[in-house]
Amino acid sequence: MKKITDLQGSFTLHNGVKMPYLGLGTYQSDNDQEVIDAVSYALQLGYRHIDTASIYGNEEGVGKGIKESAVNREEVFMVSKVWNADQGYETTLKAFEASLKRLDLEYLDLYLIHWPVDGKYTDTWRALERLYAEKRIRAIGVSNFMQHHLEDLLTHAEVVPMVNQMEFHPYVVQQDLIDYCSAKGIQYEAWSPFMQGKVFGLDICQELSKKYKKTVAQVILRWNLQKGVVTIPKSVKKERILSNAAIFDFEISKEDIAYLDGLDRGERIGPDPNDFDF
Repeated sequence: MKKITDLQGSFTLHNGVKMPYLGLGTYQSDNDQEVIDAVSYALQLGYRHIDTASIYGNEEGVGKGIKESAVNREEVFMVSKVWNADQGYETTLKAFEASLKRLDLEYLDLYLIHWPVDGKYTDTWRALERLYAEKRIRAIGVSNFMQHHLEDLLTHAEVVPMVNQMEFHPYVVQQDLIDYCSAKGIQYEAWSPFMQGKVFGLDICQELSKKYKKTVAQVILRWNLQKGVVTIPKSVKKERILSNAAIFDFEISKEDIAYLDGLDRGERIGPDPNDFDF
């Protein structure tokens, strides 16, 4: 198990960059005072990892939240993603510049290909490799890439992706993919760790909540970290942002981790990367 310490702890990517293992997700956070306040509060609380994407439409607000927090830019691990319609070599380069402008930042800590758009993601990756070589991005990676996507990408890539951000929760564990990424030195990361709220209705999660005297959310996030998975729960409510960070004073047993792993049934709340029509 990778070492887990506190809110500002991190996992080290294969290029040596440290990626904080608990971050704030901003999917469906409005590009107004809502996301500004959420980002600013999270950073003031001690979070050091903020995740957004161009398609979320809130990069401007995220950038303002970073500035309002008064936390030094160098301390924030800032992530964004290139959207499907912008994929391709030249269009990705333009999309990156547009994201930087909206965020009002000079560089990103991690830039991801949002989805494996067939016929485009290899050219998109070449653009990311160029930006990485130019030190415009500290790390580059992918999102929603299954093993066959990664295998194909690696036949063309000069740089192995540092991260693969995937739908990950008790009903979609994909241990084989986690193991493949681990073998390649690719950090696994979770999106939608709470199954868009459905995890709170699972009896086993309620039982574990009582056993560990923690909220369901805290149990799930701790499970993520103990599996070596970076996680980015989304919230705009201060009490939940605070609560999600209170996961460093307990540990889930190996038996309970195995039980949660065993709930995997391939039941997604998002599109299947294998058959989604982009």
